[in-house]
Amino acid sequence: MASAPQASNLPLFYNDLVPLSSNDHAEWRAKPAESADFLKDHHAVPLTSDEFIQAGRYFPIVFSVGENPVPLALMGLNEGVNTFLDADNKFSGPVYVPAYIRRYPFMLARLNPQSEELSLCFDPTSGVIGDFKDGEKLFDNGEPTQPVQEILAFCEQFEQAGARTGQFMEDLAKLEILMDGEVAIQQEGVEQPFVYRGFQMVDENKLRELRGDQLRKLAQNGMLPLIYAHLFSLQLMREIFAAQVQQGKMPPQMPAPAGEA
Repeated sequence: MASAPQASNLPLFYNDLVPLSSNDHAEWRAKPAESADFLKDHHAVPLTSDEFIQAGRYFPIVFSVGENPVPLALMGLNEGVNTFLDADNKFSGPVYVPAYIRRYPFMLARLNPQSEELSLCFDPTSGVIGDFKDGEKLFDNGEPTQPVQEILAFCEQFEQAGARTGQFMEDLAKLEILMDGEVAIQQEGVEQPFVYRGFQMVDENKLRELRGDQLRKLAQNGMLPLIYAHLFSLQLMREIFAAQVQQGKMPPQMPAPAGEA
């Protein structure tokens, strides 16, 4: 159900990565995306801890399984199901769009494994960057244009948020309060409930049992409100399920098996 980013050389959404170059892309332009086609078959999107408060109003926030769990915003409960896009793969209503989505098709990447330097790269298959006649210019007289500078700044901020998220997850692991999650949802007219697993969540009992000094540290370093934003957001799983039913995006088998990734 809650898949971590793809275990390949390329991150989720990206089919290829090319460094942005004033030589190779001097005349290239970027145009606005007309839809979010790249998102249509994805039900879970990586989320930074900075976004928990805003994202938790719209998505259940869970943690992936495995040795290095990451926070995920659930846009559907079953693989390949996204309840927030319409038939044209556009967002169907007002919603918080996670930074991971807003960053695409750009990202910072390390081109040389021996270097810590990150370079601005893009996915050339995205369809929004190319040798177009219309759109925002990427370079002007060999220098990055203002839009490119803003994209670079956004990607740098995203990397910084990612580092804070990594620290958040390390601290969460030390507390040993994550547990395997499970939610059972009963659909009217169906004998057996739909059971979803394959994700992690904070164990509220273990959270309450933390020592006073541990709780004070969580309050002081800002982790406590983030943990509760995660816990409160889990109530939205039933809304996502209802949206799947309404949109006819339920799995064919009845009831659905555990949707583990």
